[in-house]
Amino acid sequence: MPDLAPPLIAWYAGHARDLPWRRPGFGAWGVLVSEFMLQQTPVNRVVPHLEAWLRRWPSPSDLAAEPPSEAVRQWANLGYPRRALWLHRAAVELCDRHGGAVPREVDALLALSGVGDYTARAVAVFAYGERHPVVDTNTRRVLARAIGGRAQPGPPARGDLAVMAAVLPEDAAAAAVMNAATMELGAVVCTARAPRCGGCPVAGLCAWRLAGHPDTGDGRRRQARYEGSDRQARGAVLKLLREAPGQAVAVAGLLADWPDAAQRERAIASLVADGLAERAGDGLQLPA
Repeated sequence: MPDLAPPLIAWYAGHARDLPWRRPGFGAWGVLVSEFMLQQTPVNRVVPHLEAWLRRWPSPSDLAAEPPSEAVRQWANLGYPRRALWLHRAAVELCDRHGGAVPREVDALLALSGVGDYTARAVAVFAYGERHPVVDTNTRRVLARAIGGRAQPGPPARGDLAVMAAVLPEDAAAAAVMNAATMELGAVVCTARAPRCGGCPVAGLCAWRLAGHPDTGDGRRRQARYEGSDRQARGAVLKLLREAPGQAVAVAGLLADWPDAAQRERAIASLVADGLAERAGDGLQLPA
């Protein structure tokens, strides 16, 4: 197992992007919110939404005191809006179970709505300095190349945590930096399509580079096209509901000119099924 930590940590000290959740005193609630928002959403889109969210709801109790409709409305166009509902539920759970504080234990974090392996460990590590492996898409790509000699990682697996744990320094503070540095390297240098191996601090240790950058295949799951999809129709319905605060919108008037009537009906039904909308007589509104 190559010792990736020293060069990665040294590189990160001089190349880490200035992001809100990396600043001193950002707080565990801010880290938790940022991790919800960063799921499947680029950093540059997340930052302004995160800052607006935390200005409005600087603590879990502030969010829990408002109805879930406000969380969905504030989520705006971030995409995958069920995350807003999960985050609201998590805020309520934090108030009910933890006195309005974000716990540091991974098991307690995993018990919150919308929190999985990655998010739980990310909060424990980046908010509290606990020593755990944190593995996201960027981390998996770095590990696949530097250690596995593969061009792209395979599907996510529990074994990814074991590989990351094996390269972490024993010191908890250094391990936290190593986690962040590996993610950063994957985000800005060891990218999926055009890795910049000339600027990589671990190029001399990378099994994929040393093997001559072989094409080992790409089994990554491809995201379905957005244009014309049910997701686009759902987003259009939800946008109309967000723009009608405090009142229901007549179902008959929702996307009345949408080119695919069956898709429109599926979008409305799926939003209701997901709890992102609810029927009110002949109308539809955000969840109360």
